[in-house]
Amino acid sequence: MPVGVQPALALAPEIAGCALRLVQNASLEISSLEAGEFAEAREFLRQGQRIYVSHLPRQTWDQTIDICARIASAGLDPIPHIPVRLLSDEADLRAVLGAAFDAGVREPLLLAGDYAQPRGKLGNVLATLQGDALPACGFRRVSFAGHPEGHPAVAARVIQQAQVDKWRRASELGLQTTFVTQFFFAASPFTQWACELRSAGVGARLVAGLAGPAGITKLLRLARRCGVGPSLRALTSRPSAMLSLLADHDPDALVRELALDWQRFTGLFDGIHLFSLGGFLRTASWLRSYAP
Repeated sequence: MPVGVQPALALAPEIAGCALRLVQNASLEISSLEAGEFAEAREFLRQGQRIYVSHLPRQTWDQTIDICARIASAGLDPIPHIPVRLLSDEADLRAVLGAAFDAGVREPLLLAGDYAQPRGKLGNVLATLQGDALPACGFRRVSFAGHPEGHPAVAARVIQQAQVDKWRRASELGLQTTFVTQFFFAASPFTQWACELRSAGVGARLVAGLAGPAGITKLLRLARRCGVGPSLRALTSRPSAMLSLLADHDPDALVRELALDWQRFTGLFDGIHLFSLGGFLRTASWLRSYAP
């Protein structure tokens, strides 16, 4: 068992079952840089598990779709990131969606992408949803990015309204919607974000993004680049982090915190997602060790 993993059965009885279910049903993320780890990691993954496929700068659509095809052929559920600012127009969108569907994809994650200028007319996700490309290409599900601690380049009120608008438009298109959040290190910003969306009537699946096991130095660098907010203090205030930046972090404590909230607030959120910041194989192994 990896160092630092605390099996859910060792937790307090009132949250052990919740923690187990969250971990057993967690989705993961893989990048093209980690695609070579997929075959070895397969033994740790459950049939039908949701695997998000990131789209890195300079990565081609063919590369993304090839990874998705490998995941689908292994009996898993690939969900590719589609940064819409890289698309020229709706015809371009339909071409990418059609190729993905043919490769076994049944749900894409649409996001704007961190690109200063859009390549064409699709400057944001809501603009992409104005047409009917998703249902026309056979999709009945869609994921969006969630930002419980905001975004460094967009005002909080703009993000909040955009999330509600995307859910409403996706619902009009007959799509089941999931919001997967940026990773964070304390549950309270996520819980508040989820409460605000539920109060606004949003019925989407809300999934908490967690950083998988990784070195603290790497997590700090990525968290600052990705705009992780006040919850970053929960990482840097850990005694092990203060003693050595060479220490490792795993999401065990945050899983327990979220499990308690999941039990206390029925229907507030629907699951967790792990970003494989320390490697896909390591993250998949950690999940299976936590919840065999």
